[in-house]
Amino acid sequence: MHSPDYNYLIFKYYIIRIQAVLLCALLYSPIFAQDIQEIQIANEYILKGEKEKAVTLYEQLAKKNENVPLIHNNYFNLLLDGGKFAQAEEYVEKLIKRDSKLFYRMDLGIVYTRSGDITKADKYFRALIKAQGDDAYKLKSVADYLAARNHVEYSIVALQQARTAAGNNLYTLELANLYRISGKRDQMVQEYLSYVTQTPANINYVKNLMQILLSKPEELEALERLLYDKVQQNQNSEVFADLLIWVNLQQKNFYGAFIQARAYDKRFKKEQSKALEIAQIALNNNDYDNADKAYAFVIRDYAGTANELLARLGQIQAREAKVKRSYPVNRDSVRYLITQYQNFKNNYPNHPNAFDAHLNQALLYAYYLDQKDSAINNLNSLILNNKVSPNLKAKAKIELGDIYLLKEEPWEATLLYSQVEKSQRETPVGYEAKLKNAKLSYFKGEFLLAQEHLDILKQATTREIANDAIDLSMRIKENTVFDPEGSALKEFASIELLVAQNKTDLALQRLQNFTVTRKVKMSVTEAVEKNLQFQQSQQPDSVWVNETVSTDRLTIKDDVYWLEANLRMKRGEFEIAYNLAEKILTEFSNDILADDAFFLQGELQERYLKNTDKAMEIYRDFLNKYPGSVYAAEARKRYRTLRGDFTEVDSSPKF
Repeated sequence: MHSPDYNYLIFKYYIIRIQAVLLCALLYSPIFAQDIQEIQIANEYILKGEKEKAVTLYEQLAKKNENVPLIHNNYFNLLLDGGKFAQAEEYVEKLIKRDSKLFYRMDLGIVYTRSGDITKADKYFRALIKAQGDDAYKLKSVADYLAARNHVEYSIVALQQARTAAGNNLYTLELANLYRISGKRDQMVQEYLSYVTQTPANINYVKNLMQILLSKPEELEALERLLYDKVQQNQNSEVFADLLIWVNLQQKNFYGAFIQARAYDKRFKKEQSKALEIAQIALNNNDYDNADKAYAFVIRDYAGTANELLARLGQIQAREAKVKRSYPVNRDSVRYLITQYQNFKNNYPNHPNAFDAHLNQALLYAYYLDQKDSAINNLNSLILNNKVSPNLKAKAKIELGDIYLLKEEPWEATLLYSQVEKSQRETPVGYEAKLKNAKLSYFKGEFLLAQEHLDILKQATTREIANDAIDLSMRIKENTVFDPEGSALKEFASIELLVAQNKTDLALQRLQNFTVTRKVKMSVTEAVEKNLQFQQSQQPDSVWVNETVSTDRLTIKDDVYWLEANLRMKRGEFEIAYNLAEKILTEFSNDILADDAFFLQGELQERYLKNTDKAMEIYRDFLNKYPGSVYAAEARKRYRTLRGDFTEVDSSPKF
């Protein structure tokens, strides 16, 4: 039943429409002037809330057939909302005898449902729908009328009868929407699948809808099972194959997505490889093993095409990412990667992707072999090469700035960042350069200047950069509220600068002995008793003294733990990293880093400590404690992977 406010708006809407009709009637039919005046008065009664007066007046007006079209909706709704069901039934039955219009007969069924006689209403509506036979137009009218009055079940019955009469799958979107409203997800999905097979060009529209409507893991799993069946039954259907790849991606099951993409490529032989697309998505989501597998497939099956070249570079990048995550990083593996990039450059010297290989190669020299001068020479050669795109040149300048930061030459770094900011305004790479400058100001303890940059970057079109800007901005605000000078944050930022400069040992030493000296005000007596040196303040009874503050009294303590945990992990000290994450969970269980720490524990157990059972336990508990975390989808995927859900799933067509 609609709310009173809703009904009032409906009444008002009809009154406005009726008043327009009445004005025309007055102009062309002066005979009905008195009735028209009465209708206007009844309408005014409704607006004033004097419903009984309106009902009495409408009752008299309804005795004339010519008045009914002008008063029916208001009069009928007033009777129903006032609980006058017998009067409503009598009124509608009289209308049906005078003029057996279809919507009057449907109104009679609505009287039955509103009065609570559900059995009678059900029998009546089903008989009424059946009586329309194979008249698709009337059945669609019935469905629309009933759906508008929240009789969704009977609207579905009417559309199904219309579909049967037509002998084809009409009204798929209408039925899908009705199934959604009534909570019948399986039927809704079936209708969307039926719709997309009829109109394959709208597959992205259906994907977007299902991404919104199927938000729960079990719903996606059910869709996946349904699509497996559809693919087996319709092996020539490109639509079902594409959707099966898509639903695997929604679950971050990149192995499953690759298996289906491989089958798709073999079956449909498209110019653009679907497996190559999956490989790139897997790489972007840190699933390096499956990215490697997908790239290897493309190299083999798309030899001699543009797909092969992209796959070869992508495979090196996937292996590079894997090497970087294998702590501590093996230098021999790095040298091998440099050789692979060099071979790629030699094989495709004039291809634009060779310049990407050149850039990646330079960064390996700088960060993993400590050959900064070689890296600088390589990057400068890219920047000076006329064949290199402006966007890649800008990226090279940013990387060059980072290497100058490694060399403790921040002024050279900020000069390069600023050049990119100026030349690449309102672009992702330009925003990245601005973020780098903001971090430089942050490292130097210039928090106000950093905030000026960050306030602009919060509106950046690149979500990742905007999020990074928001995170850093929040850290500055949180740690300067009660410490306006930001003493603790300055110490922490200076340690982060050491990390950026690859001075890990010194950074760890500073983190373990993290203390802050800051000026505090106390009484002269207290300062003398503590034997502290002091400086007189403007108030004669107080002084300024330098106080050493330990991490136990600082809000930044959880950040100290988090940074140290990550550094320990990169050094291969996995147990220490795990215990530091546990400190965050124990001491800061409600803090913003709690889900990060919990997920890190799972990753440590899974990938480095090789304790599969413990990792599964952590991921399962993580999903219960942090269902809304950004890591939730990844934790669910890893849990299912460890459980073995994805290892033997290959129901794709065999060739």
